[in-house]
Amino acid sequence: MAEKERPKVGFRVEGEIIAVKGDCSWGHKVGDKFDLSGHNTAGLCGFFYHDIFPYVIMLQFGGGFPRDWGDPEVVELDCMDRTNATRIRLRRIRE
Repeated sequence: MAEKERPKVGFRVEGEIIAVKGDCSWGHKVGDKFDLSGHNTAGLCGFFYHDIFPYVIMLQFGGGFPRDWGDPEVVELDCMDRTNATRIRLRRIRE
């Protein structure tokens, strides 16, 4: 079955794995990139996607983060697996 084209709604959100402590059970490696949205997990681990979903939606639809967090277009988040912690950087892409 051909992959269904996803709706293009809001801004693009790029995720990049920036750290892996231990062995990610899903196999993510530093440098892996994902084109994420509310409609597309892009192959990211389902547990991790579940955790970051509210942040993906906020970036996709124009929300931001407090300035004291740094860049309001970017956020770094950790996987819930503390033994094999994986960190992703989400960035809104304004095209």
